[in-house]
Amino acid sequence: MFDINPFAELSQSISPTIMQAFVIAMGVCVAGGTLFDIIHKGSAKYFFSLVKKGAERRSRNVPFGEKVSVAVNTTAHDVLASGEFCNVKRRLAHLMTMYGFLAYVISTAVMVFAYPTPASPAPTFLVNLWWLGIVVLALGCYWFWFFIRVDVAAEGNSPFRMVRADLFVVALMISATLGIIWAYLQVTGNFWSTFALGLYLLSTAVLFGSVPWSKFSHMFFKPAAAYQKNMSMANGGRRNLPAPSEKPSIYGKAQRHSHNY
Repeated sequence: MFDINPFAELSQSISPTIMQAFVIAMGVCVAGGTLFDIIHKGSAKYFFSLVKKGAERRSRNVPFGEKVSVAVNTTAHDVLASGEFCNVKRRLAHLMTMYGFLAYVISTAVMVFAYPTPASPAPTFLVNLWWLGIVVLALGCYWFWFFIRVDVAAEGNSPFRMVRADLFVVALMISATLGIIWAYLQVTGNFWSTFALGLYLLSTAVLFGSVPWSKFSHMFFKPAAAYQKNMSMANGGRRNLPAPSEKPSIYGKAQRHSHNY
């Protein structure tokens, strides 16, 4: 089962052109939604404002070689390893979701455009990657949603409580779950595969179509923000964050330093 391309099986009832058009439409939704976020919410304006402030506060000019080093370290630590998360469980859940999503989306695009029919069978490793990606993505979402969210793990609220900020992770979780269900029914020839496909496409359309109102576009801003923060620190500027809280004494009050602020 895990070596069968579900999209190739689907091509016997739906034209590959329609599948490809849907994938393209979802890509357009992401690009358009991100552009809307940049213009309407002023995300780009805020980011370049931070860059300008960092340049005004710098105390040294960073050599080109050091800039490259900062970019490499930022990519390795902040982007690829999600080093900004101190909590190990939260970090692992984030990495599962991120890498699962990338594997799922990339393998989907390759299978739909390069191997859309049984006449052009997809390599086994590619199909395996699709199944692995979507399953890891779903597990990461469920782990975060039911066990790691602050309002659930720390505040004791119901895991089914939702606010607008949860739109992205909920849509992602539902889309991945329905994708697994549909693919299983599709490759096993189950009658209900058509119904599952409709739900899968609907949830996927909500996921990619709700970019202007969800946190989807944050994945594009975070690497740039991390690089800007690290460059600001490298050139002697100040962090755009308050100083860490002072260690409390046994009486619950912050210990004072000898110098004044």
